[in-house]
Amino acid sequence: MRTDCGCGCGGDATSTSAFVRPRFFAGQLLTEDDLSLLVEYTTAKRRLHNRSLYGPGVICGLGVSCDPCGGGTVAVHPGHALDCAGNDIVVPCTERVDVRALVRDRRISALGVDCGEDCDDDGGRRYGLYVRYQESPVEPVAPYATEEPCPSPGCEPSRIQEGFRFVVGCDDVEDHRHNPGTRLLASIGDLARADRARIRDRRLGMYVDALLVASLGTGRTFRFDAADARRYATAFAWLRANAGGEGPPPPPTAREMTEHVRALAAAIARFDTYDPAGREQLAKDYPDLATAREARGVLGTACERLKGADMEAVWPDPLRRTIAHAVVTETAARVVPEGGDPDAPLEVRMLAQGTPLGHALRVEFRADIGLIREWLLGRLDQAADLADCALRTEVAAVDVPPLLPPPPPDSTEKATVAEVQQIAEAAAALGTAVSRFLTDAACATLNPPCGDSADTDVLLAHLELDGCDVVRVCSATREQVLPGGSAYGEWLPKLYRLRELAERVCCGPLPAYQKPTLPSEGPVARPYAEGLLGDWPRTGDLEEMLSLLLTPAPGETPPKALHEQVYTTPSEVTDSMQELARLRTQVSDLTAALEGLRTQMSSAQTQVTHLAEQLPERLGPRLADLEGAPDEGADQAPDEAAGRAEEPAKPPQPPAKRARAPRTRKSGETP
Repeated sequence: MRTDCGCGCGGDATSTSAFVRPRFFAGQLLTEDDLSLLVEYTTAKRRLHNRSLYGPGVICGLGVSCDPCGGGTVAVHPGHALDCAGNDIVVPCTERVDVRALVRDRRISALGVDCGEDCDDDGGRRYGLYVRYQESPVEPVAPYATEEPCPSPGCEPSRIQEGFRFVVGCDDVEDHRHNPGTRLLASIGDLARADRARIRDRRLGMYVDALLVASLGTGRTFRFDAADARRYATAFAWLRANAGGEGPPPPPTAREMTEHVRALAAAIARFDTYDPAGREQLAKDYPDLATAREARGVLGTACERLKGADMEAVWPDPLRRTIAHAVVTETAARVVPEGGDPDAPLEVRMLAQGTPLGHALRVEFRADIGLIREWLLGRLDQAADLADCALRTEVAAVDVPPLLPPPPPDSTEKATVAEVQQIAEAAAALGTAVSRFLTDAACATLNPPCGDSADTDVLLAHLELDGCDVVRVCSATREQVLPGGSAYGEWLPKLYRLRELAERVCCGPLPAYQKPTLPSEGPVARPYAEGLLGDWPRTGDLEEMLSLLLTPAPGETPPKALHEQVYTTPSEVTDSMQELARLRTQVSDLTAALEGLRTQMSSAQTQVTHLAEQLPERLGPRLADLEGAPDEGADQAPDEAAGRAEEPAKPPQPPAKRARAPRTRKSGETP
């Protein structure tokens, strides 16, 4: 065994990484190195099996009890234990342990620093009584004379005696038992932050299909069937009986009213996607639709009452609150007017699926996509056991839409097809990435880690002292070596179910988002989004696997949360990001205007070039006429000519334009 050069060719006593055993052959000269190597090899292999298969703790016996004589002494009974290095600690007979002497030795070695107060002070003190493996060289013998140039003087020990000693320490013993949820928390990080990202991903997941269908199905009819007719009749009857009244409704009534408004608005929005002939046929097939005009009025009354409700009291969860606000504002703007809102086909089709899309919700979706991507990249950068090798590259390549400033209250600004498609594609890609990351993290917990601890003391009991006397001994919470090892022994009841889930979750094909397909012709069949404002249960094999890992069973050691520093974005940075978003919008507008001017200048330049090519052909005959015109100076009077002769000479001027001859007036024309 080599333990002298670190990872790859050795290591310390608790993490040996290479084994070398001797090989014997006829005629070989055996030395003490060969025989020592054989002993070291077998000893190291036994220790490796002990710590890997069983783990540290008490195997049997080693009970601690009060000494019959009282005072500061306890009795440790025979037993067997393993330390975290794999050493066997065997106490063959009952040992009387002087706890006072051990406390005194601890204070001396720690230069007076102790877990409690001095013996002379009042008050109880708590210590842990440990047993520690130790080796002692014994039975020295004098070596025979050799030809070594520097032989060892005196005697050399010929045996190594394995033994133990008792020590006391502070009562904050490290628990070597390992819950696999600890490894899961190390992968996903702070649980509260992970839940924020997951719940926002869940809300986006409820909108992805509806966003893509609404953006791809512009101009298409959404099928109105018997289920929509029943939903229409039920919601209309409830709202007609409860929408009226004075003042805002109480929170329970407001929640129920919002759900009925969403259901009735979805049915009417589907009705509005049909042309007049289709609506007439629907009214024949479903006679309840004859009250559509009255239903719009009832929806308007309900929306007015809901606008006055205390939304924070009605919807404490801000994620559902924004959806509820979109239900009210979009219904009032797109459905309540007679004939709906033909200028907002995207919003009407979103309402027809029961997933209203308001301006404020689009702003939140953009922020949620950025938050999910940032959380994923942060966890992937710190993941030590990542098995989905292409995941980080794919997450980094997701096109995240830029942030937008908060909209004004009750804004009904319409969305564009490009914006909706960008949000849907980014949300779909990140939703798949979140599922892949959680699957990878959950499956990694099924691979037990090797123990690595430098503290080789084995806890035997907790001691409570009053003054210098031991008054209570407790051995019930110490580590015990269990079948399968103390690290995973308590986890065995979960292992069988987790292995069954792992067969379906871990090594199967990677999850991928399947875009909804639209029929080539005819109405588009889309389900109504049930439970959009209710509870969002987490179901499926992966969710069951995460729940098993993170929920402690009765008596199970809870998983240890990862304590990491979470950085929050200051308000100054948030304001700057919003200002930057507004500047980006202005720059986009200016860029579009500049491109328009460039197009106009290019067109004007083309026209000027065309005219320049035609001008010489038109001016040629005219210039020839001007060159052959008579000199106007010959018709002038002599005096005028003489006067000009006295004037200084002037540079030649270009020929003046020839005056036109007066046109002969015809009879009947006025001068």
